[in-house]
Amino acid sequence: MDRSADAAGVLEHSDVGAQKNRVVTEEEWLQKWEMHNIGFHKEQGHPFLQKYLDVLLSGRSGLRIFFPLCGKAVDMKWPADMGHCVVGVEVSEQALKEFFAEHSLPYSEEPVLEIPGAKKLQSTSGNISLYCCSIYDLSSSIVGKFDGFWDRGALVAVNPCDRQRYASLMISLMEENSSYLLVTVSYDPNKHKGPPFYVPESEIKSLFGFLPEKGGWLDKMVGDMEASVQGCLNSARIIAMEELLLMSELCELLLCSGS
Repeated sequence: MDRSADAAGVLEHSDVGAQKNRVVTEEEWLQKWEMHNIGFHKEQGHPFLQKYLDVLLSGRSGLRIFFPLCGKAVDMKWPADMGHCVVGVEVSEQALKEFFAEHSLPYSEEPVLEIPGAKKLQSTSGNISLYCCSIYDLSSSIVGKFDGFWDRGALVAVNPCDRQRYASLMISLMEENSSYLLVTVSYDPNKHKGPPFYVPESEIKSLFGFLPEKGGWLDKMVGDMEASVQGCLNSARIIAMEELLLMSELCELLLCSGS
């Protein structure tokens, strides 16, 4: 099968009407973790972060890097091991505890006084802080601002009706000269109700409000496995990548996610 031709067909597909009213509740996400229906989790980390980590870091040291809807992402340990400060947020406490357990990292827990019922799990080394709460309860006054973002499985998991709220929050957490790596998925949205949801390139531009006078979209590359676009939002650099899923890959993901 010509994978690149299949990918091109997916990229042209922009009808997301079948998904736009879909709502996944917090309880459903918690149940996925309880039942271990987490096909979205990558045991070995994500190859895109390995590929673009230098872009995210840009030769800088001591960065603050945010992992929205982090789950127990292996990727969080990579920048932490390099001396950077990692902050994540996840509604499932089970996922966060599994992250620390699976990496044999001792940690402490403390309440987040600004958010009723929320808690922060922090490694004893101090450079990994994971918040257990709704992402929408966070603000820069609670977690500060960030030099880098790894958004894989986050925007595509957010209910379509909440995307603008989510994007506005991410923008509010951006430090000057930050780098935002965004991974979306591309497939025929009429064949899967989501999540993961299909987010077209045009909506990414709209959500993050790229300003043409600040550079706009710099380039686009389409390959067998990915498409990438780059843009500028004021002084922030945003790189968006797509995983181009064949239906066989999507079906495997759904079976592992219990969707």
